[in-house]
Amino acid sequence: MKYTIPAVIFAGGKSSRMGTDKALLPFDTYDTLSEFQYDKLQQWFEEVYISAKSDKFDFDCQIIKDIHEESSPLVGIVSIFETLETDAVFILSVDVPLIDNSIIKKLWNAYNNEKNVNTHAIIAQSPNGLQPLCGIYKHSILPFALKNLAQNNHRLSALLQDPYTEIIFFDKNTPFINLNTQDDYKTLLHNNLS
Repeated sequence: MKYTIPAVIFAGGKSSRMGTDKALLPFDTYDTLSEFQYDKLQQWFEEVYISAKSDKFDFDCQIIKDIHEESSPLVGIVSIFETLETDAVFILSVDVPLIDNSIIKKLWNAYNNEKNVNTHAIIAQSPNGLQPLCGIYKHSILPFALKNLAQNNHRLSALLQDPYTEIIFFDKNTPFINLNTQDDYKTLLHNNLS
């Protein structure tokens, strides 16, 4: 069974610490990290999209382009809900390749729980802290996102301070390792592929 909400991979970041666009780095047997993540999520979700400023990808994929001029995950969230007709989406950053289905399933189970009917987002938290780009966002968060956008407050931590965000705790940091620098990338390649 596949999850019935869309999955959206966020791949529009500046990658300033990496020095090159991390979404286009080779990973595993794939030409790019984006294609690796896209192919992986297609195994588990009925629909998969990539959120980005432009179509920079050399494989067949569905793209949600940023509608607003600014570029940030907040703009990505607004663009998703202004583009797709859906009650909720699973969002994952392109640079966390170790997220597996067990993590998504735990978030999905919380999403399906009756008591969470009033939540606007269900977000993962590891021992290292909140993981705002690994979670389920509901359409009901759009007014809050638009308000923050109008105030030029792009921090997802500010958006998720709303009392109707549910945090799902995970006891390991490893699945949430993200590739911010060349050293992160080389270390993960070495450990994953050796």
